[in-house]
Order: sequence, then structure tokens, then C-alpha cells
Amino acid sequence: MRKQIVILFLLFSIFSITTAFAQRVDTIEVFSAKMNRGIKNLVVLPEGYDEASDVKYPVLYLLHGHGGTYDTWLKVTKKTLAEEANRWQMIFVCPDGQNSWYWDSPVDPKMQFETYVSSELTSYIDDNYRTVASPKGRAVTGFSMGGHGGLWLGFNHPDVFGACGSLSGGVDIRPFPNNWNMKDWLGIYKENKEIWESHTVINILDEIEPNTLAIIIDCGVQDFFYQVNEELHKELLYRNIGHEYVTRPGGHTHGYWNDAIDYQMLFFSKFFNKK
Repeated sequence: MRKQIVILFLLFSIFSITTAFAQRVDTIEVFSAKMNRGIKNLVVLPEGYDEASDVKYPVLYLLHGHGGTYDTWLKVTKKTLAEEANRWQMIFVCPDGQNSWYWDSPVDPKMQFETYVSSELTSYIDDNYRTVASPKGRAVTGFSMGGHGGLWLGFNHPDVFGACGSLSGGVDIRPFPNNWNMKDWLGIYKENKEIWESHTVINILDEIEPNTLAIIIDCGVQDFFYQVNEELHKELLYRNIGHEYVTRPGGHTHGYWNDAIDYQMLFFSKFFNKK
């Protein structure tokens, strides 16, 4: 009887360890030298990830929207991020963007999130996890403010991210001068129009070299950002910049993003697996 109990205990322990390993989610704090402070992040690893293995994984950086935190993506997806990491065999990294719009603010030295995500965080992840440490193995996307961030970082840093995306992104900030803390990081619009012009996604398309960046954009037709996404799509077409553009019924909601992220993960998986 005692022997049976020991065996059952060992089996239970192995099962618990295996389950925990399969669902590994790390909460890490990464120090930003530029902001002189630590920033929290979520790292989700696929089942079978092994520090001792030679297998390396691509990384998808998931950016949250205004008012969110590093763990917001856990709430957005009805499926767990761990399940999705297993399904697509990629690592997810969710930084805390702190309402920054993922810019390096010219106004506040404590809000330098473009440098943080594109340089400090990516370097830390590559140094501490088994990653494909090149643009062929990195992508970035997000929703709302994070959609702006996904394209802002992708367009400005193709040497870091080989693919980028946006879900319901605020891709032209100029129609919203008094919303979502933007004036805190760029200054008041009427007094700082040049800064605003240079910090909106639709105005930095000259940064994109044709056929060098995989781009996917998605927005619901009832979304208050729908019109600015339409204008961005038209401008990309005019410039002959290849991209995927998806619209469907829906508004600015977590339900919409929960459905839309499936298409984007497929898009990024195809990019990562391209020969």
C-alpha cells in the first residue's frame, strides 16, 4: 500500500511539473537604461521549450492599448496565450507600454518606449531566451494604441522587426488631439504641430522600403479608427507598399481583437516559416 502511495505521489508530481512546464508564463522586469527604471513584461513560452535544447523560436511582441498593462493580452484572448504559443510554436512577449503610444517622448524623459521595446527589451529577450535573433524571427503587433505602436515600431525599425501589424490601431493621431494622454508625451497639438506630424504612422511611410517588411492591418467597420485605417490602406496602395488589409463588421472591442488576432498569428507564422 505504501509503495502504491509513493508511486501515485511521483506520478502526480511528474504531471504537475509537466503541466506547469507546458503552461510556462514568466513575469519579468527589464531595466531600461534610457528611462532609468524597470518595466514589467510577460513572456509566454511554447510547450517543449527547453533551455538546454538547440531549438530556437521566433518572437511575437504583443502591445496593449491605452489603459492596459503587461498582462492585458491574457484578458483579451479567450484562449490562453500558452495554448496559442504551443499552437504556433512561437514566444509571445507583452511589454507594459504605460499609455506611452510606444514613442520616445520629446517631452518626458521617463516615457521612452520606442527605444525600450525596439532595443532594450528585444536585446534582453534574445540574451535570455532561445530566440531567432534577427528580423526574420521578430514581429510586433497590438490593438488600439498598441496597433499604432506595432506599425510605428515596425516602420521605424525594420532592422529589428521583419513583420508588423495593427488591430484597430490609431494610425493617424491628428484627429484626436485631446485624447488618450497623447498631448502629455508630444505637447499640446496647436503648439507642437510639427511634432505631431512626425509622430503619426501615416506620415512615416517614407521609412518603408518596398518588399522589405511584412505588414498586416485589421480594423472593424464600426470602429472610430476605421476611417484613418482606410486612409492608411489607400496611401500604402498608392505607394505600392505590399500589405494585408482586413475589415469586417465590428467595433473597438476586446471581442473583435480576440477574433482578429487569430488571423494575425497565422500571418506571422507564415512569415516566420518562409524559406
